This record gives sequence, structure tokens and C-alpha cells, in this order.
Amino acid sequence: MLIDSHCHLDHSEDAEVFDLIARAKNAGVERMVTIGVRMSQAAKVKELAERHPEVWGTIGIHPHNAGEGPLPTPEEIAAEADHPRIIGIGESGLDYFYDKAPRDAQAENFRRHIRAARLAGLPLCIHARQADDDILAILREERAAGGPFDFLLHCFSSGRALAEQSVEMGGYVSFSGILTFPKSQEFREIAADLPADRLLLETDSPYLAPVPFRGKRCEPAMVAHTAKVLGEVRGLSPEEVAALTTTNFHRLFRKAA
Repeated sequence: MLIDSHCHLDHSEDAEVFDLIARAKNAGVERMVTIGVRMSQAAKVKELAERHPEVWGTIGIHPHNAGEGPLPTPEEIAAEADHPRIIGIGESGLDYFYDKAPRDAQAENFRRHIRAARLAGLPLCIHARQADDDILAILREERAAGGPFDFLLHCFSSGRALAEQSVEMGGYVSFSGILTFPKSQEFREIAADLPADRLLLETDSPYLAPVPFRGKRCEPAMVAHTAKVLGEVRGLSPEEVAALTTTNFHRLFRKAA
């Protein structure tokens, strides 16, 4: 069994979600996590996860949306995540590539989500784009101030130092279709070198369709193609990749059942 640890099912019409799930299951992708990007979206995430037993959800505010209004407190975020089908906090983090929100707002949003994850006892899904140094600094500062917390670097496309130092702090790293791109040799080398027990898979669908679907709309079924490449760089069979990443998923997302 494969698990798509990060997708955005709410980007699809309700009727289409049934077809997306069916195609995923036909590809060996039995479970998926639909991700929160705004607090106003939380009800939709919960509805999807309640309606489809193959789906779990997370609650959070994407860095792109950190400047849209008053930020909720960590307590408010944690309370919103108190739901049987919500298994994580996020996605939150820093994005200096698009800079759609002021950087100070992104940082404050990130810190509040870290504290919410600690309060809720749930892992934090981290969005990191061209902000490696600040991501690491905030992770270290928050750990020093409040203690350790579980986290996942989603859709990894950053530098080796961020991956390795995050793993040293107990974090996990998830690879998307980017791993299959011709120009992604650096990421394949990182995926080959990281500890096996820290690796997850995702699509980030409907974005970043893997080879051979680049340019098309991504969907959870396509995580199988990323799994194939991960197996190639690690010297693992498809069955071994599925077993490894599923075990890692459940170790991180302990609430998933």
C-alpha cells in the first residue's frame, strides 16, 4: 500500500473526488491526506475526510495566506484540529520565492503552527521554499523554547543542509513528483542518502505531476511514479518502497488509523 501524504482534494469538485480516489486505489495508493491552507477551509477538509474513509486531513494556514487577516492563536489552531479525521497541523512555513505574504507575518504564522502542533500532539507539515536558513533558525528556536515536536518537510525541493539538519532534529522528509524531473538529480541524491526511516511520499496534487505526466493535472494515483524513482535511487523494489514509506507515515502520523 502507498500513501499520498500531501494532496489538495478540495481543489476538485465533490463528484470528481470519488473518481480520484478510485484511480488512486487502482494504482495501489490506498490512503491520502488532504491539506489545510486556510482556517476558513477547515470545514471542507473535515467534510472530505468524514465522507471518504480513504482520506485524512490537516488544519492550517499556508505561508501564502499568512497576511490575509488576524492569525489564530496556537490554542485556536489546536482546537480546530481536535477531530477524529484530522491527523496533522499545516501546511505552514516560509515561502520566499513567491513572497505572497510579508515575511514577518509568515514567520509569526509558522511559529504559531509549531506551538499548535505541540499543543495538539500532532505532526506539523512544513512548506519551505527558498527560506532554508530561516526555517532552520525557527525550528531550533522553537525547540529550545518549548521542546521537541514532530514535523515533516513536505514536497522537498530545498538544500541538503535543510534536509539533514531537520532529520537530526527528528523531522521527516517527503518527496513529490519533483523527484522524477530530469533536472532533479540533486534531490535524487538527497533522497538516496537520507535515513530510510525518515522518507515519505506525496503528490502535492493537483500540482507537480511527475514524469511522464508533466504538464498535466496531478492526482494522488501518480504518487506511484514518484515511488518508482525513489526505489531506483535507494535500490528498493516497489513493494519495499511501499512498505517503508507506509511504516514511516504511520510512525509520524500516529493518529491515522
